[in-house]
Amino acid sequence: MALADHPHALWALALVAFAESSFFPIPPDVLLIPMIIAAPHRAWLYAGVALVASVLGGLFGYALGALAFEQIAHPILMSLGKADAVAEFAQRFNDVGVWTILTAGVTPFPFKVITIMSGATAMPLGLFVVTAFVARGLRFFAVALLLRLYGAAIRTFIERYLGWMFLLFILLFMGGILGTRFL
Repeated sequence: MALADHPHALWALALVAFAESSFFPIPPDVLLIPMIIAAPHRAWLYAGVALVASVLGGLFGYALGALAFEQIAHPILMSLGKADAVAEFAQRFNDVGVWTILTAGVTPFPFKVITIMSGATAMPLGLFVVTAFVARGLRFFAVALLLRLYGAAIRTFIERYLGWMFLLFILLFMGGILGTRFL
């Protein structure tokens, strides 16, 4: 809460959101939630900063996956005769990539893993950016909305269950889509 009132709190939030999307293990919620509780009238600003910084961090993670894979992992896999398996994995990942990004962007699953894999598998960049923007926007603006409506009383729910609720919604939605395909 002390950092939430700090003059540079917005920059700290942006830095954490950026880093979390590419390499850092701590989610931006550790700053976002107390900042919104301390200044609920700025909830949309905080969610917007977290969103933009997270997508930019996701682009950095994408670049890490694209550059590090080509320079380090790909030659090793080629020498082991596994290039075909990697190509097959990349195709399967990209076939469901939108759902993977959407799920990782709103659930407790580490988003950085998906941003790096998206770059490593050469997922179309435009598709990656749009899906990351939607997923992270859903997450950060849902947190902002809940905190604006219910204040600090909903903090425990957000920290413990919101990501799992998003995952349940995605699974039900995908189950509904699959169900209509086979009926």
